[in-house]
Amino acid sequence: MRGSAADAGQVVVIGGGIAGLAAAHRLLDRGARVTVLEASDRVGGKLLPGEIAGVRVDLGAESMLARRPEAVALAREVGLTDRLQPPATATASIWTRGALRPMPKGHVMGVPGTASALSGVLSDEGLKRIERDADLPRTEFGDDVAVGEYVAARLGREVVDRLVEPLLGGVYAGDAYRISMRSAVPQLFRAARTHASLTEAVREIQAGAAAQQTGPVFMGIEGGVGRLPLAVAESVRARGGEILTGTPVTGLRRADESWRVVTGDRVLHADAVVVAVPAPVAAVLLRAEAPAAAAELAAVEYASMALVTLAYRRAGTALPEGSGFLVPPVDGRTIKASTFASRKWGWIADEDPGVLVLRTSVGRYGETEILTRDDEHLVAVSRHDLREATGLTAEPVETRVTRWNDGLPQYPVGHHARVARVREHVAKLPGLAVCGAAYDGVGIPACVASAYAAVDQLRGDLAGVEQLTADPVQSLHGGAGE
Repeated sequence: MRGSAADAGQVVVIGGGIAGLAAAHRLLDRGARVTVLEASDRVGGKLLPGEIAGVRVDLGAESMLARRPEAVALAREVGLTDRLQPPATATASIWTRGALRPMPKGHVMGVPGTASALSGVLSDEGLKRIERDADLPRTEFGDDVAVGEYVAARLGREVVDRLVEPLLGGVYAGDAYRISMRSAVPQLFRAARTHASLTEAVREIQAGAAAQQTGPVFMGIEGGVGRLPLAVAESVRARGGEILTGTPVTGLRRADESWRVVTGDRVLHADAVVVAVPAPVAAVLLRAEAPAAAAELAAVEYASMALVTLAYRRAGTALPEGSGFLVPPVDGRTIKASTFASRKWGWIADEDPGVLVLRTSVGRYGETEILTRDDEHLVAVSRHDLREATGLTAEPVETRVTRWNDGLPQYPVGHHARVARVREHVAKLPGLAVCGAAYDGVGIPACVASAYAAVDQLRGDLAGVEQLTADPVQSLHGGAGE
């Protein structure tokens, strides 16, 4: 891949998840030649399209935040504009204190602006505890603080245990008492630093969001968001990019002002490399050339989880209203959430009106025993909890269990500082950048933004090799993203 002047501006992207594919797509926009190397036999990472009972479904992530523009904009760029669909219903519940209760409104990741916002979910004592926030002195928390620790100090543990924990757990599969507020809920972190009262800070965030929101909060794609990486990969190939699956990278070294990328019995030479793989894999690849960055990445912890997808005959099957429910860990249930997929996504209902598709998720940070059970057990405990929550007793016509071992990076207190140190060490090596879920957010838009930031970092490194063309699309990443 190197050896003549024509090879200048060659970039290798290691990792074919959505971050790596987005990086490749943006690099092609800017005139680079790109090769993507993916160890598994498919692209997409945690975005996985599938099928159950003849209906297309997502077996991984199922929606993307629309308030951030990066993912929706990328979908439009690769020809999915007509397939973008918001949820058919945004009404959800929380299964707590023995009943399905309407999901409260007027909160930021479970943190309320008023006590009345959580009426029905919290006990009377818990509601009274929230009201004390206005009278408490400012809580000083320095450079970072755990979400659960700070919110419990201001509003009481019940707010954390009944609402913050299941909402954060739905995103990170983590423990709210460990998760960094600065990294996981940055808007709350910023507002809390300038207000003595947490509820006042939340009301300010809500007012700002209400003024800016002009469309749906979340967006899906007809056929599943698993179609997004496939469409990006198709676009990359159509514009001359190369994508090789089943091609694990075993070595990465800097030599003769270029990078040697070793995969199997091949050695690829590149002017720049984007490392878009999970932190443990990145740590191994960077150990030789960036040992300090590798050590930081090796310390990133991950949570495992499983998704159980169940298909039922709709006839005679009744469910509560809404798109599904969350489950607080404090209630001692096995599942942590359930999505009524056929009700949430109109395209699923349209594909076969006689089939009803549900999903449950199992597994949180530190919960390893349940994930050692076989698929049949996970289906059984999911059906048990669904019966307890909704009264659903029907026999599913088909089930699928999808396991995401070490699927979600954890963002403990100080995560932002670790990421800064990683990037500082990586920046010392010309033509090297990192991106992905381990850095600035686990959502799809954050991953795409992370990829774009990596490409921006390389722009200066490649400028002396080959003049990249101006980006024809206005930059879409306006902040930290994964």
